[in-house]
Amino acid sequence: MQAAMPSTVFGEFLGTLVLILLGNGVVAGVLLERSKAKDAGWMVITAGWAFAVLCGVLVALACGAPGEINPAVTVGNVVLGTRTPADAVAHIGAQLLGAIVGATLVWLHYLPHWAITNDADAKRACYCTSPAVRNTGSNLVSEVIGTAMLVLVATAIGSTGVAGATPATNLGPALVAALVWGIGLSLGGPTGYAINPARDLGPRIAHAILPIAGKGGSDWSYAWIPVVGPIVGAVLAALLWMR
Repeated sequence: MQAAMPSTVFGEFLGTLVLILLGNGVVAGVLLERSKAKDAGWMVITAGWAFAVLCGVLVALACGAPGEINPAVTVGNVVLGTRTPADAVAHIGAQLLGAIVGATLVWLHYLPHWAITNDADAKRACYCTSPAVRNTGSNLVSEVIGTAMLVLVATAIGSTGVAGATPATNLGPALVAALVWGIGLSLGGPTGYAINPARDLGPRIAHAILPIAGKGGSDWSYAWIPVVGPIVGAVLAALLWMR
């Protein structure tokens, strides 16, 4: 197990980096001024995030990692007994670091566009989520439901009860990407569907520390919701699966 840890940790780091670079990259492309994708809309953003999940999972798997790229999924796997707490801590740390680096690359990639975009909220949206209607209870419930659906269906995708599939089935990552696209389209409206603590917290940290031209605050008063909500949702889904 000790020999496998470096590759699995690096895989989770690199997979999450790819997830955030492509996922937050599509948001930046749609929101930032003078981008050729400006105003492409929600369908493009949700599709981009689905492809980002597919690419991130494939990269993580190719590096020998489990391809979780999401601390909530990692915690859910601890509850399911497929991940040890020690593995979980190492993988979550790698996921968070990968998210910060991926978000930094988004800043670098769109470097000239930050200064010509006047909307500070749009700039922050290229990094982290915020609610459409700010209501702590409802926002938390939305993240719980979205992540519970993610973990419940993703676990079903890897179950031998689905058309003889196994976690090693090549279609698994593509089906999870389709699941994330569906969650974005159906459940993403209220909060922007973080459904992944690293996806929100890592880029939010990057937003806070990077010299982004004309940025506003990082909205830390909301930041706990896309961390706590996904973890609660993942645990509930894992417990439901174990019933």
